[in-house]
Amino acid sequence: MKKLIIAITLSLTSLGLQAQQDIMLSQYMFNGLFLNPAYSGSHKYAGATLLHRNQWTGWDGAPKTNIVGIDGPLRNHTMGWGLIFANDKIGPTKQNDFMGNYSYHLKLGKGKLALGLRAGVSAVSSNLMNLSTTSPGDEAFTNVKSAIMPKFGTGAYYYAAKYYAGISVPTLIAYDPNNNFSLDLNKSSDSRRHYFITGGYVFDLSNTVKLKPSVLLKYQKAAPLQADINCNVLINDVFWIGASYRTNDAVIGIIEYQINPILRIGYAYDYTTTAIGRYSSGSHEVMIGIDFGRDIMKSKNPRYF
Repeated sequence: MKKLIIAITLSLTSLGLQAQQDIMLSQYMFNGLFLNPAYSGSHKYAGATLLHRNQWTGWDGAPKTNIVGIDGPLRNHTMGWGLIFANDKIGPTKQNDFMGNYSYHLKLGKGKLALGLRAGVSAVSSNLMNLSTTSPGDEAFTNVKSAIMPKFGTGAYYYAAKYYAGISVPTLIAYDPNNNFSLDLNKSSDSRRHYFITGGYVFDLSNTVKLKPSVLLKYQKAAPLQADINCNVLINDVFWIGASYRTNDAVIGIIEYQINPILRIGYAYDYTTTAIGRYSSGSHEVMIGIDFGRDIMKSKNPRYF
């Protein structure tokens, strides 16, 4: 058991600064800010989200993620802004992201089309000295690797009262000062492009029950296409309960409670379906959402997405 965990940890950290890529979340369907910069300002009021994820509980060095995101509208809701701070840790590798989002919203049909940009920096460090090895004193594991990488991303997001669809590339360009600058991420940094396609619809089953199916497609050139298939039910406009299936990865249970028009809380549990599940009791994710501003009290509908 111990040897297996050490071997897997070493295989992850041997990638150096490539170990950290785009953060994986389970409650993104309630706030698309972390996936798509065009989502910024898509509500009539400002909102903030605090999220903690403890992945693969029981593993020494398993991923732990903390995120704070805030966004709101500008200039009569024709533009939006957003800020994201994320702290991600896996094994000896830490990554801190500081990102700013900007979006422009155009009236189109029954909804709006938003186009967004993201810019910021990632501070990444790998302390290889914290690793336990079978060969003490190995020079390859006696240093700390670090880098400050500027990053730029983009996305598009169409939304109406009861449905949405989006496409995004959160990291379109990244530059590691230790490499030569290039629009090709393989040459300019250890980051890799991730492509996301999202969509969802809210069906009124009755006066008190609503059904929201949604999907997320994730693609990265070096990995198989992955899909999240989600279904959530809203009861009395205050309580969400749902489930997701992430292909080749996990089955997820989700609940969210709207305490009042301003405050909501959510929880997700991932049951791992891969071999990792033999050594982990699953993943836990806790979310707190805060919506504020004078327009929040005028909103007739709960926050569907």
